[in-house]
Amino acid sequence: MKRISLILLLFSCNFLVSQRIALVGGTLIDGYGNAPIYDSVILINDETIIDIGTVGNINVPEEYEVVSTEGMSVMPGLWDMHVHLMINGHSDYAYWDKTYPKLFKDVIMPSSAHQLLMAGVTSARDLGGPLEESLEVRDMINSGKIPGPTMYMSGPFVQKKPYPGTELFRWGVNGEKDARNKIRILAKAGVDLIKLIDQDQMTFEELSAIVDEAHKHNLKVVAHAHRPEEIRLGLKVGVDNFEHTGLSSSPKFPDDVIEMINERTAQMNLGPLFWTPTIEGLYNYTDVINNNEHLDNDSWHLDLPDSIILDIKNSIAKPGELPYFQLTPIRKPTLKTKFDQLRNSGVVMMIGTDSGIPMKFHSQSTWNELEVWVNVFNVEPLDAIKSATYWPSFFMGVSDKVGTISVGKQADIIAVKGNVLKHISTLQNVDIVMKKGKIYKNTKS
Repeated sequence: MKRISLILLLFSCNFLVSQRIALVGGTLIDGYGNAPIYDSVILINDETIIDIGTVGNINVPEEYEVVSTEGMSVMPGLWDMHVHLMINGHSDYAYWDKTYPKLFKDVIMPSSAHQLLMAGVTSARDLGGPLEESLEVRDMINSGKIPGPTMYMSGPFVQKKPYPGTELFRWGVNGEKDARNKIRILAKAGVDLIKLIDQDQMTFEELSAIVDEAHKHNLKVVAHAHRPEEIRLGLKVGVDNFEHTGLSSSPKFPDDVIEMINERTAQMNLGPLFWTPTIEGLYNYTDVINNNEHLDNDSWHLDLPDSIILDIKNSIAKPGELPYFQLTPIRKPTLKTKFDQLRNSGVVMMIGTDSGIPMKFHSQSTWNELEVWVNVFNVEPLDAIKSATYWPSFFMGVSDKVGTISVGKQADIIAVKGNVLKHISTLQNVDIVMKKGKIYKNTKS
């Protein structure tokens, strides 16, 4: 009996030994937008950052494992605020939605999450998916059963009427009472927020009920902004975050819409108005037609069976002929104007990609969005990174825990060779991925 007790005691002691890691030598970008810290040292005990300094002014205790970040940019793990784990680049939604639902929970959604994590995305927001599968995948990630970002799940799209064949992940509302009831069901199930679309097709009473009921359950509401009336109505009822910059080919947002946005952002007591423009998928489409080697990059194959990989490949074999994108060349010239209108209005912009839409893979979308913001739309790199780190954590109410590299916060950290502030595209090859103090990827080891 004493021998067994001793063995159990030794096992318990080993189990309780904390993991201590020191990231040493890199240029630290903290996520707040502060000036970078060169030759940085970050001490991590288990999940938590316990000290930050520089080589020469901070001692690394002997018990710490030193991970060199020399010659690297070190920054908070990225957030992608608009992903769809249930899809992975296939061009035919109707076919996908009837062929693969049985594989969503155990194959497709876990593979999408793993791909995001390997791309340096340590937190993400899934905006539209089947309720049960979404929550189970989120919880499997949180429990450590499968790798992936910390996921925030909306569950089904809430809209006036589901599109035919999409009832699994799109819920319609019929009247104010039904609208409130649907939100109560989602809240009780444990969703993290509400995803609202096509709100211009609802009655004002239905729309008001959705937002009011969501806020009663401390759930923020994220809504599409494809059409001006969606924005007008969303602003009237208090939507918290708009998605996209509009699918119309109009040259800019109407003046009255911008005036309404300006009025909303001027109301400081309401807090910031957030916007996730998701412009990369549209902006880069014409480049994909002319230079589509990224479609052959096998990073998006991770954890997918060969049959699904082949199915996706076949569906995008002729990228210039996909119906999904035929109007995109007409819309592309309007994107920068609309993006600038939003920036000038004072909304807080966040990085999101619509990752999973045709030819937009979870392993590639986030860095592409950042690259367009910085190199095409002239957003300062530090500001773009803040929109992919601090501001998403603030919106989701967890900025006291993650989103920046700060003492006392969770160690969600990535590192990439080179100067990311000079060459934002270096983020396409993230070398180190750490989430909750655990290293999931280190190409240098």
